[in-house]
Amino acid sequence: MIRKLGCIAFVAAGLGGLAVVPALAADGPGKGVEINPIKGSPANAWFQHMVVQLGLEKLGYTVNETKEADFPALHLAVSSGDADYTVNHWKPLHNAFFDKSGGESVMTRLNPAISGAGQGYYIDKKTADAHGITSMEQLKDPEIAKLFDSDGDGKANLSGCNPGWGCELVIEHHLDSYGLRDTVEHDQGSYFAIMADTITRYNEGTPIIYYTWTPNWISDVLVPGTDVSPMNVPFSALPSDSDADTSQPDGSNPGFAVNDVFVVANNDFLEDNPAAAKFLSLVKIPISAVNAAQVRLKNGENTLADFRQQAEDWVAENQTQFDAWVAEAAQAE
Repeated sequence: MIRKLGCIAFVAAGLGGLAVVPALAADGPGKGVEINPIKGSPANAWFQHMVVQLGLEKLGYTVNETKEADFPALHLAVSSGDADYTVNHWKPLHNAFFDKSGGESVMTRLNPAISGAGQGYYIDKKTADAHGITSMEQLKDPEIAKLFDSDGDGKANLSGCNPGWGCELVIEHHLDSYGLRDTVEHDQGSYFAIMADTITRYNEGTPIIYYTWTPNWISDVLVPGTDVSPMNVPFSALPSDSDADTSQPDGSNPGFAVNDVFVVANNDFLEDNPAAAKFLSLVKIPISAVNAAQVRLKNGENTLADFRQQAEDWVAENQTQFDAWVAEAAQAE
């Protein structure tokens, strides 16, 4: 199923045609109410969405198929009411998408469901150690940049972000701010397909440079400190934020702010559904649990049934806390 939001399409996610697991039959404040979630296109956002879905189902809501869209369309969908909520808003990375979609007049950032999400640039440790490479600024040197040239044009091939993702805006801003346009090429497309090629090149002994984030399974395959080394940036520079400071307490500067992953919901939906609003404001998932789910995804657990099972396993391990969220939400008025 494909629906249109303006001229931007978003898709109800079926992952190979697998039927969505039906909502649990339950009495509760949400009985008879259908809810429409939306997530970004990366599969690694399914875990937190499924945890939230389990709670809403316990409250009696019917949770419809989760739509998928790139992040600008995702925020537009929530703002317009074409979707009710997402658990896929990165703050501050997605601030511009939130603001351009109407911001607080139509949506609410309810809750940082996941805290401490990091991002940054990495190169293979062998090349970093051999040439003393620690900073993106060193890629201004054509001889250094050429080490990471995978297509023969003399520029470093930086494995980067999908068009339309928040990280794309930051990477493009960095290339300008650090004077890297003449020596670095930002490879874009399907991120995980690009990273599959990057990992293959690493396994073949070819130098690599790439962007990634946590929680994600990439750092379980290319392990920082063992396989790859983080790259600093020469100074903080984020688009639309002249006062940005991305430096870390340990003295490093990855060039990206540490993010929290928020639940964002449509204001009308929240007003009409106080129990759902309360539950969405309570959910907290440790980043370690999200990372563990990413490893299961990488190892082949990649269907909707798998994602639901991953969420059910986590809920079972944290049943007392989960039940307390549901009980508190059920009393909301």
